[in-house]
Amino acid sequence: MRGRFAPSPTGRLHLGNLRTCLLAWLQVRRAGGRFVLRMEDIDRGRSRAEYAAGIFEDLRWLGFDWDEGPDVGGPFAPYTQSERLDRYREVLARWQAEAWVYPCTCSRKDLLAAAGAPHAGEEGPVYPGTCREALSHPERPRAWRFHVPRGTEVRFADGLLGGQAQDAAREVGDFIVWRNDGWPSYQMAVVCDDADMEITDVVRGADLLASTARQILLFGALGRPAPRWHHVPLWLDDAGERLAKRSGGYLIADLRTEGVAPEQALAFMARSLGWATPDRISLGELLDPRFVLRDAAGNPWPRAALRPPLSDPPR
Repeated sequence: MRGRFAPSPTGRLHLGNLRTCLLAWLQVRRAGGRFVLRMEDIDRGRSRAEYAAGIFEDLRWLGFDWDEGPDVGGPFAPYTQSERLDRYREVLARWQAEAWVYPCTCSRKDLLAAAGAPHAGEEGPVYPGTCREALSHPERPRAWRFHVPRGTEVRFADGLLGGQAQDAAREVGDFIVWRNDGWPSYQMAVVCDDADMEITDVVRGADLLASTARQILLFGALGRPAPRWHHVPLWLDDAGERLAKRSGGYLIADLRTEGVAPEQALAFMARSLGWATPDRISLGELLDPRFVLRDAAGNPWPRAALRPPLSDPPR
């Protein structure tokens, strides 16, 4: 088993980030596998070196360790996305040669203005295929889209949520893998990284469930098997909103400044998963097999509380 935690250095980590890391770490350590830390910093507008340094600080404060990562190296280095651009360009060139992708000059404004353009929630409008045959605006910089043929349905089993299916052509459409600013999209970078680093299990927040079908298609284009997926329900605050870096609440750095012990923070995260723990507990103690989540069928692996008591923070 090879698992990973892949934060973006766009802010300081909060309790929700670290709870997902906890589940990924416990899964790998219990299986005797290797745990990988990867820095996903391709959001050049928001990524900061000081946030990356803070991620290392927060993880070590809680007691996490990793077998491979930006600071310790490993057989699949580099482990920072901004240092892997040559690899992404290589994959793009391969996909271009194999006709998996095509150039596109449509802007988001163009898509929103397109008559009858279907929408897909937060993802925005489903791409109507304007540039498949010819560029809509040849004078503009080009992005590259992955072609999703009509009728493409992707099915997969999620370790927590069970069987999933998505009509990728209807619900997603042709999606961008290379942006017009010369950088890979999140979907492309994460798939290249997980494939190259031989990740077998991905534990992440349920907000990324909608990305899974696209990523499975990209694994297929690489000729590589997709990992096993485990999507953990998000940690919501007392107003029912998910914890986010932008909101600035429940940051690990703030807990440390307030004098909270790492064992208290870990116990708080554990209790949010429905585990009966003392007020303080270490990572080593959480490796005890009694601290295991179970799915709806009662099988081990995760069933997380949707709204743990954030009104009672660790003290």
